Amino acid sequence: MSTYKRMFSSVVVLLCLSLCSFAAEKKSKETKPEENKPSYEQPQPATENLDLTMYQRIRDEGLGHSHVMDYASGLMDGIGPRLTGSPNLKKANEWTRDQFTAMGCQNAHLEDWGEFGMGWRQLNTWVRMSTPDTAVFIAQALPWSPSSHGPINGAAVWVDAKDEKDLEKYKGKLAGKVLFFGPMRDVKPLDKALFKRDEDADLKKLAEYPVHIAEREDFFQEFIKRLAFRETAGKFFADEHAAAIVVPSRDGRDGGGSGGTIFDDGGSGMGWFTYQKEHAEQLPIVVMAIEHYGRVYRLLKANVPVNIEMNVETEFTGDHEHGFDTVAEIPGTDPKLKDEVVMVGGHLDSWASATGATDNGAGTVVAMEVMRILNSLKLQPRRTIRVALWTGEEQGEFGSYGYVKQHFGFVPLSTAPDQVKLPDFLRKPAGPLQLKPEQQKISGYFNVDNGSGKIRGIYLQENASIAPVFQQWIAPLSDLGVTTISMRNTGGTDHEAFDSVDIPGFQFIQDPLDYGSRTHHSNMDLYERLQPDDLAQAATVEAIFVYNAAMRDQMLPRKPLPHPELNEQRKAPLKNVMPGAAAAAEEMKKPGQ
Repeated sequence: MSTYKRMFSSVVVLLCLSLCSFAAEKKSKETKPEENKPSYEQPQPATENLDLTMYQRIRDEGLGHSHVMDYASGLMDGIGPRLTGSPNLKKANEWTRDQFTAMGCQNAHLEDWGEFGMGWRQLNTWVRMSTPDTAVFIAQALPWSPSSHGPINGAAVWVDAKDEKDLEKYKGKLAGKVLFFGPMRDVKPLDKALFKRDEDADLKKLAEYPVHIAEREDFFQEFIKRLAFRETAGKFFADEHAAAIVVPSRDGRDGGGSGGTIFDDGGSGMGWFTYQKEHAEQLPIVVMAIEHYGRVYRLLKANVPVNIEMNVETEFTGDHEHGFDTVAEIPGTDPKLKDEVVMVGGHLDSWASATGATDNGAGTVVAMEVMRILNSLKLQPRRTIRVALWTGEEQGEFGSYGYVKQHFGFVPLSTAPDQVKLPDFLRKPAGPLQLKPEQQKISGYFNVDNGSGKIRGIYLQENASIAPVFQQWIAPLSDLGVTTISMRNTGGTDHEAFDSVDIPGFQFIQDPLDYGSRTHHSNMDLYERLQPDDLAQAATVEAIFVYNAAMRDQMLPRKPLPHPELNEQRKAPLKNVMPGAAAAAEEMKKPGQ
């Protein structure tokens, strides 16, 4: 080859290298915006990189060396009921904070989510019949009932009223009376087991996504109407100088609300906001076992005079109590990912007639055990793992929504006069999501709040993109009974706060046991209703989910950003669909038509 040709070839090679270098630099600049996107918006791997050795280590610690029941006894037996705003809930906040510190978590602290309302506790309640016979009744004070300030002795009256018009017939007839307010329901024989585990058919049904989703607007309208009437009735009874109110306990699933089980929550009171001073119960009010309520009801229906003696001893501990969440962390170690967060939690508050063991002491101690397991194994998670124990869940998920609003964002709610009278979960959205920078730094949130049953799978909250990920995560857990992925959107607990601002929030599918039939909000929600093996399994499974989320390269994929302010517009009927209808409507507007 000649010298000229060699020189020409060298120039061509250098030119090609320069062009390639320029193209690569240009491509790098073009792809830089893609790289700057949050990892949840980037392509997800088809195959999850699972650390099966860590699966085994977590299983060994969680199943072979569980301490979940130690936490359970400390919380349920040592502290007891944890009504929002109460002294016991303050104890529980401080105790869980100190337990997280003791197990090795960092930055354990309490976060104030705002003013709640009145602090309250029940000291003693008894109710008995003195005529026409003597009988001791099963009853407890409804939360935020005022004290009777000593024993009450009065004639019983059954109040049959469904609206304000019905109340008029009792005007001038209730002074000094003990009012039995509420219909007597049927108490049918127990022909089904109150304790149930999901079978394959149950799980298969859960895995099927219901395409036709029933609207719940009618239910909510009735709920709102009922709340408004009960508050009106409570004021009427107080103005008529009645002595006290007795309400019947509702039923549980499969007839579980019988045999001495009473459900004692905010749904039976004289309004929803009875924890606020301006909406406070004005008379002592108790909930009674249905069989005992039924005896008095039948006597009164037969025109037999009944005399009731009762003493409601309660104490208010403040009018403007604040609510707090317990928060703690295992710091991340990856220089690029340590500012990102994976969260786990459950709600710490309960109702007051028992010790809140399954609702939601179970979810609380499972979350605590998750953190203990991960700390004991001295893991070095790439992302920060943060636990939060919420309060105010029973009154409207206040703690989780408050935390999410402070850290991640919120949905503005309508301030129309008719809307501010409603609980927050029923108010209409008033604008688009207001998001904060931290919202892009959280991968997901995992929650347990369906009782003491072991985990059988997970609800995806309609997040189809996460299904292939979780399907791989649960494959090595099938021997523990974890098999089901459900696209369904489940509600009623704290993962909803995260889901509302487009953060992946998940509730696990659990065996129902006797949660819906006997323990949920009842006087039977006690330590004995907890299942130690199930809770150990739940903590182990949740620890693996949390670990996987903390270690994978990408954050968990998200659903499209929601636009709640457009819900009504999107549900509105389409216009001008029927041929000829628009023209006919215009024709009808003409004069003389």
